[in-house]
Amino acid sequence: MTTAGSPSGVVVGVDGSQESGAAVRWAAREAHLHGLPLILMYAVRRPIVTWPLAPSDHVAIEGELQNAEDALKYARKAALAIVGPGQPLDIRTEIARSSAVSALVDASKDAHMVVVGSRGMGSMGRLLLGSVSSGLLHHARCPVTVVRSRMGELPDDGAPILLGVDGSPVSEAATALAFEEASRRGVDLVALHTWSDVGGLPLQGEEWRTRKQEAEEILAERLAGWQERYPDVKVRRHVEFDEPARQLVDRSGTAQLVVVGSHGRGGFSGMLLGSVSSAVVQSVDVPVTVVRPRD
Repeated sequence: MTTAGSPSGVVVGVDGSQESGAAVRWAAREAHLHGLPLILMYAVRRPIVTWPLAPSDHVAIEGELQNAEDALKYARKAALAIVGPGQPLDIRTEIARSSAVSALVDASKDAHMVVVGSRGMGSMGRLLLGSVSSGLLHHARCPVTVVRSRMGELPDDGAPILLGVDGSPVSEAATALAFEEASRRGVDLVALHTWSDVGGLPLQGEEWRTRKQEAEEILAERLAGWQERYPDVKVRRHVEFDEPARQLVDRSGTAQLVVVGSHGRGGFSGMLLGSVSSAVVQSVDVPVTVVRPRD
């Protein structure tokens, strides 16, 4: 239930592409699980036209608006289908007169989450190579989920959630979100902590065992309070001596969602998007939620 001051809903970018369709279905389930409105947003950039408007300008504008209406209508049907007949889902639609990035960043200021496909379609049908998802990841004010799907299909909803833990403040926020998602979805949580940002260092014997034990203790400490708060969530802890991005990518194949902080202990406080989160978003085939601090 939404309370005063809580995020307004789950916002999803719609553009009629296959990736956008997968994002809509994922966002619909997210909104349903949290009892929040689903906000379908289509951005129509104001065209460069002559003044006074020529007949061709009117046709172009009307065509864009019709495309928006058609895409939103289709997205609404897809969202309702994913939650099933008779299931409550408050769906709202919005046509924004700006760029997709500007519209979604603005919506992120009071959203629970913003969801986008990893790539979409431009107004002329050209593939935008992640321009919207990339811009949103760098500037959003709330968690962002980037949905990458194979042939429009989403991962098994019974698969676990994979969480990257590094002990940073942003990682703590990611941990909170991952536990809540695992609880609402009724799935396991796989918590991964890497104890070196440089793979392959020749640590051996007692030094190796000491470092690993320290890393295991750090991970257990970071998760303890959350496990008490969410006793229904089964947690599988993994500590690896490797680069964090590589481990997250390697393990993502058996997960339904990967959750990471926007930047970790190696990043500067003002960093917009860390190297680990960036690498994961670009490399995995499942949805990735990047948790950003709310400014």
